[in-house]
This record gives sequence, C-alpha cells and structure tokens, in this order.
Amino acid sequence: MPTYSYQCKECGEAFDAVQSFSDDSLTECPHCGGPLRKLFNSVGVVFKGSGFYRTDSRSSKADTAATSEKKSEKKPDTSTKADKATSS
Repeated sequence: MPTYSYQCKECGEAFDAVQSFSDDSLTECPHCGGPLRKLFNSVGVVFKGSGFYRTDSRSSKADTAATSEKKSEKKPDTSTKADKATSS
C-alpha cells in the first residue's frame, strides 16, 4: 500500500499515512482539526533490463546492414558543366 504525505494548513504539522488506492484522502488534521493538503514528492525511477537504451533496440545484424547500405549508396553528381567540359 502506498504512503501519502499530508500537511495541515493551519498548524503546519506534517505526517505520512499508509492508505489503499481506494481510500479517500484525509481532510482533517488529527492534531488540531484543521484542513489538510496532500504533499506530492518526486518519484525515483530506475530502468532495469534491456530495451531502455537506444542501442538496445537494434540487433547487431541491423547495425551492420545499415552501415553497408550507406557505403554502397552513390553520391549525387555535383560537378558543373564547366568542370565536365574541361575534363573531356
């Protein structure tokens, strides 16, 4: 079950409460009876296993094939008419 953090708007008392997902949020401070607000914290995320990195999504055969295709591509002819006339 998750732990939620609350803080009283009146007395400033902060505390944690273990609640189910289906439970309603707490609304009353147990110390002074004032209104509560739910605190939100950043969540740490850990990526474990394969498939999370760019290099994990490709097989070594696909990398080799892509590299050989780039080498075999013909470069477009960028010479000008004047260059062709002088070389003939």
